[in-house]
Amino acid sequence: MTVRVLIVDDHPVVRDGLRGMLDAQPDLEVLDEAANGHQALAAVARETPDVVLMDLRMPELDGVEATRRIRDGHPGVSVLVLTTYDDDTAILRAVEAGATGYLLKDAPREDLFAAVRAAARGETTLAPSVAAKLMRGLGREPDAEELTEREREVLALVADGATNRAIARQLHLSEATVKTHLVHVYAKLGVDDRTAAVTTALRRGLLRLEG
Repeated sequence: MTVRVLIVDDHPVVRDGLRGMLDAQPDLEVLDEAANGHQALAAVARETPDVVLMDLRMPELDGVEATRRIRDGHPGVSVLVLTTYDDDTAILRAVEAGATGYLLKDAPREDLFAAVRAAARGETTLAPSVAAKLMRGLGREPDAEELTEREREVLALVADGATNRAIARQLHLSEATVKTHLVHVYAKLGVDDRTAAVTTALRRGLLRLEG
């Protein structure tokens, strides 16, 4: 399967570099480029990519608001943030807007390729420094509702990028049961997708990533 990608960045040199790297992969194809959020929305409507590589700080319409509008209007399109910024506010705003993952621009190219492929599968990818910041710096919210041990197990596997089918197989559950656990997790954490569940659980101290 070929993963179709839209690159959104206001720097032409960055876009050119990303296009060259991604198009060199046999299973990745760059459909189009955009220099701001408005262009990104138009390109998504026109091309319907599998993954949008989204910069955060751009003129006219920034990456967070563009991500929110893409996810609202095209829920089947995954948005992978690729930025130089790893401050707490930027991370949380992007995740709350519906970003599937968050990578920094100094990530090794193989990590970028893997993240794009994971995003196309709807799986979560967080740069190690981003995950560490969520665990270390944002603390636990005092009124957070506890997750059951099974819910933690399911969410930990989600954080590792496992699909519902893989989780079901590993925990000897049905896929329907895995989905039910995730629905309960979403309700307890006040989120509505896998990425937000992982990042919120990390932020509240309800989940720890190994390694």
